[in-house]
Amino acid sequence: MTICYDGTRYKGWQRLKQTRETIQDKIESVLSRYFDDAITIDGAGRTDAGVHARAQVCSFTATATDVTILLQQLNRYLPEDIVVTEVEKADERFHARFHAVSKTYVYTLWTAAYPPVFERQYVLPITPSIDLARMETCAGYLIGQHDFKGFCTDKTKKSTVRTLHHIVFEREGDVIRCKFTGDGFLYNMVRILMGTLLEVGEGKREPESVLEVFEHLDRRLAGETAPAQGLTLEAVAYESD
Repeated sequence: MTICYDGTRYKGWQRLKQTRETIQDKIESVLSRYFDDAITIDGAGRTDAGVHARAQVCSFTATATDVTILLQQLNRYLPEDIVVTEVEKADERFHARFHAVSKTYVYTLWTAAYPPVFERQYVLPITPSIDLARMETCAGYLIGQHDFKGFCTDKTKKSTVRTLHHIVFEREGDVIRCKFTGDGFLYNMVRILMGTLLEVGEGKREPESVLEVFEHLDRRLAGETAPAQGLTLEAVAYESD
């Protein structure tokens, strides 16, 4: 399934014991009622509280059904800020997260001297005088395969090596869209990368400072974790795309 959601009022994608206000829980509840069976879904990415998605992908196993009717029933009973845009049958071995070859996250930054009104849930206000050229220089050091342990808050013992394919900045008026595309992202990785780039753009650190983070793999050497506000999971790609 491909899902679009506004993450503003949710505690993130992943199901939690202490609350039912997660995207995963809402979708699983509707699926379980539809199939009259306990359905568990696997998402391509575990977005944080407040993070949005235009094209999250999830997979699950269930009895055969008409996918057109399933799509209609999901959108009938899901909250209005969660929409399923596509449902299709896949190979039984398909896994939304493990088979993804790349993901693209977008941070939308607001640089006007006044706060946004209509876009306030979907943009991150920053200083109007941000130096985009310095940020682009820093991004050049981040591209490629690196150990991003210093750019995450995950305590996992698994590999923290990831490949960042692109960091692209697109400016239109008072809005800057920062696109991060990579083969996978660690917990809080995009938010920490964004926070670090913003500190570079504000003149609080030098673009080359990220090399020290790679050398020492120390989270304390990277920038602050940027707020979830303004972050969207834009796309998930698979080999068949």
